[in-house]
Amino acid sequence: MYYYLIIALQVYCLYHLYTNRNAYYWWFVILFLGPIGCAIYLITQVYNKRDAEKITTEIINVISPTKKIKDLEERLEFSETYQNRINLADAYLDIKDYNHAITHYLEAIEDKSQNNFYATKQLIEAYFNVEDCSKVIEYVEKIKDHPEFKKSRTQFLYGIALEREGEMEAAEANLRAIDVRYSFYDERLILAKFLISIEKKDEGLEILKDVQTESSHMAQPNKRLYKATILEVDKLLKEMA
Repeated sequence: MYYYLIIALQVYCLYHLYTNRNAYYWWFVILFLGPIGCAIYLITQVYNKRDAEKITTEIINVISPTKKIKDLEERLEFSETYQNRINLADAYLDIKDYNHAITHYLEAIEDKSQNNFYATKQLIEAYFNVEDCSKVIEYVEKIKDHPEFKKSRTQFLYGIALEREGEMEAAEANLRAIDVRYSFYDERLILAKFLISIEKKDEGLEILKDVQTESSHMAQPNKRLYKATILEVDKLLKEMA
């Protein structure tokens, strides 16, 4: 249990470091000094009395995601609000319990007084993960005119769903939307492979070369995060040279 607590503590510190873009040397402090490094980071970069309860809760959630689910279920039972239901659905999505997530998102979007773009976007993510492409397409139709839909992961999932349903032209148009420099690395790899598969090899290779070039300018945390993608891009370029 002690070992898992240390891992959870390091995960929390690294997540906080990444999201808050603190100095790079903290990566070494946290990873190589173990619990001592985490303690130094928490004390100097995170911890104050007002944050104590929040930090404790987040660490517990890393160790036991089912506890988070139970707490959110109890909160929803006590107060059946729109936000409490969304929070529970999101927690189910996080632990890959897609069917329970879908159930709660569907119930949430019945409330027409709410701006349901977020809930619908999350519902689409859940449907995509259970490979229900027809539902992905159905619910995208409800939000595709929303300004936040353009160049989003949701539009990318829509493109994949269209491809799987055989609507290749529409799929290409939506997949191309996420070809944005210095972002969407995983998705752009899939786009490149899609273009190669439909005999647009030169355009696919151009995207692969762009990703390869951009990867050389990545900070080390991003290089670690996208290591598998970068390796696959390099491999494809060598095979197609």
